[in-house]
Amino acid sequence: MQAQLTRIGLVSISDRASQGVYEDKGIPSLSAWLEKTLISPYETVTRLIADEQSVISETLRQLVDDAHCHLILTTGGTGPALRDVTPEATLAIADREMPGFGEQMRQISLRFVPTAILSRQVAVIRKQCLIINLPGQPKAIQETLEGLKEADGKVLVPGIFAAVPYCLDLLATDSQPMPYLETAEDIVKSFRPKSALRPSPLVKE
Repeated sequence: MQAQLTRIGLVSISDRASQGVYEDKGIPSLSAWLEKTLISPYETVTRLIADEQSVISETLRQLVDDAHCHLILTTGGTGPALRDVTPEATLAIADREMPGFGEQMRQISLRFVPTAILSRQVAVIRKQCLIINLPGQPKAIQETLEGLKEADGKVLVPGIFAAVPYCLDLLATDSQPMPYLETAEDIVKSFRPKSALRPSPLVKE
């Protein structure tokens, strides 16, 4: 049986990258990480936009309402600078906030830099879509998604993506099911309670 396709929006928010002043690194970093991590079928919808609150909000709204994304990952615009308005733009189109994601991202980043307390990433739900603000730097993106591990692979601090598949499960309704997202366990082991586990829907060769 063919698995339901997960549609993922990738949004890089940068004035200079959107103007072509320098090459965007956010979307390539997110795309590369998803490619090595997700073992379920998925497709991405990408947007490179400026740090304008109205533009960010409208982009997120369009990706949820019109493009029907199940998950949106943004990068950039989450610091204390006056032009950093991604959290405000995200909250403006939200139905519900998911504060645990931002809390965990800051806990992970604090292992590396004390300035992690300046980050303002948020996560929200709009309709049946989970939207997560990620840091702007590729290294920080990977760290917050995967978490921290010892040399033998033992998880020290879980990454936020471990909770994403089950969060999507919980957004399903009888009339609108959600895709069953699975990950490569050597990169990030997604967690589901035993009652939520299903046989893999992936096509068997």
